[in-house]
Amino acid sequence: MKKYFNKAIVASGHRLVSEAGATILSAGGNAFDAVVAAGLASTVVEQTLTSLGGGGYLLGYSGAEGQSLLFDFFVDTPGRGRGAAVGSPHFFPVTVQFAGAPQIFNIGLGAVAVPGVAKGLLHTHRRLGRMPLAEVAAPAIDYARGHRLNRFQASFLRLLHPIVTRTETGRSLYGCQKTFVGEGDRLENHELAFFLEMLVEDGGESFYRGDIAAAMVREMKENGGLLTAEDLEAYRVIERRPLRLNYRDKLFLTCPPPSMGGPLIALSLKLYAACSRPDFPWGGREHLLQTVTIMREVDSLRRRGILSPEHLQSPEAEEVARSLAAVRRFSRGTTHISIADKEGNCAAMTCSNGEGCGWFAPGTGVMLNNMMGEDDLHPDGFHTAPAGERVASMMAPSMLLDEDGVRLVLGSGGSKRIRTAITQVLSQVLDFERGLQQAVVAPRLYWDGECLQVEPGFDRKVLQSLDMEMNIWQAPDVYFGGVHAVIPGREGAGDPRRGGCVVEVK
Repeated sequence: MKKYFNKAIVASGHRLVSEAGATILSAGGNAFDAVVAAGLASTVVEQTLTSLGGGGYLLGYSGAEGQSLLFDFFVDTPGRGRGAAVGSPHFFPVTVQFAGAPQIFNIGLGAVAVPGVAKGLLHTHRRLGRMPLAEVAAPAIDYARGHRLNRFQASFLRLLHPIVTRTETGRSLYGCQKTFVGEGDRLENHELAFFLEMLVEDGGESFYRGDIAAAMVREMKENGGLLTAEDLEAYRVIERRPLRLNYRDKLFLTCPPPSMGGPLIALSLKLYAACSRPDFPWGGREHLLQTVTIMREVDSLRRRGILSPEHLQSPEAEEVARSLAAVRRFSRGTTHISIADKEGNCAAMTCSNGEGCGWFAPGTGVMLNNMMGEDDLHPDGFHTAPAGERVASMMAPSMLLDEDGVRLVLGSGGSKRIRTAITQVLSQVLDFERGLQQAVVAPRLYWDGECLQVEPGFDRKVLQSLDMEMNIWQAPDVYFGGVHAVIPGREGAGDPRRGGCVVEVK
């Protein structure tokens, strides 16, 4: 029986993104129209986290049919039809200063993987949307013509200054050192507005096969890039069956392999499920000890590539155990959108552009990704993976279901912390029966392999009783992820660590 709610809800990492989704819902669109609108808007106003030149995943649920699906539009490794490499790729490190600790990223045309977000959003709209694409894209086009930069994006742009101002296009958009954009400044990207209009008209043909594709390939060939015309023509969105796992009395859905984030969350939940429901308080010594023990166990198995059947007992989870050793991990700069409409349709979408490669696709205002320059992705060395291979990711848009449908839609940005952020929120909601917003804003932990990273808010005496090396942060931070979540028909929660914003449509 189809279930209706008295309101639809959008949760994301930016007010304008949530408003774009809400605008489409108010106009009669479904959750999939809304997530495409929000996704397009995100590529404009969250330009340091996502891009039409990046990659992502969408987990969807149809309220009418009671069916789930997963669209994989993450990036492919480039180089199809290129033959033997000629010369060295345009590939070099830049240093970005994070809170006093420098970090090196690799950028350049040789760092670009085959982009998927543009095709993924178009595919989602074609398969599941019902409103005209021109109406769905209208908010994003309007934002591209001019919007005010918020505090989060201003700070991210400042951090990534050496990347985003690498070319004349970037400098014209964001300014130079003395004139660099800041919070409240009006940001205009008229090339991106024009390109979005072109996407509506040609369904991505120009980007993947036409004039823009030819211009990209020409610059790649002339300047040491690896992306080819064959790469762009061959790129496809892959429809996969979501990974399914029973947890307590609910069904958990998330990204299957080659994603690594979803399977690692599934493993964590299997370890939590091996324990009875907690009879100790959240935040107490027993809770922290259990959480850290599970984090360390999962991290140890991940690092060693060993996942045994005693940890994963279901057939689906055992398949995950076999596959995890073969996939690579990836993803730093990410953003997430969760949506539930009044008809019971739900969408969870996570997208990434890495840090960006510093180079814009000609005439589009779109900075392409730097996925081929991520050291997490290439443990055996850069530029060693075969061309045309779908890259694995830590991203894991997820849902929680029972016999009546979806009970929770969620996901997170945050690189390696995606899985631990999602798991900690799930455990609070299910095991400790905490409210959704309470669970999202609560302090988090992360075991980095050597030290326990701790957000402020836990009892200091309890932390000391754990007797382990730890680093207690001075304030909540984007490092610990950004979980944006929705309980259909009831409430949404936006993570303040990443500018979270919830908009309801009644």
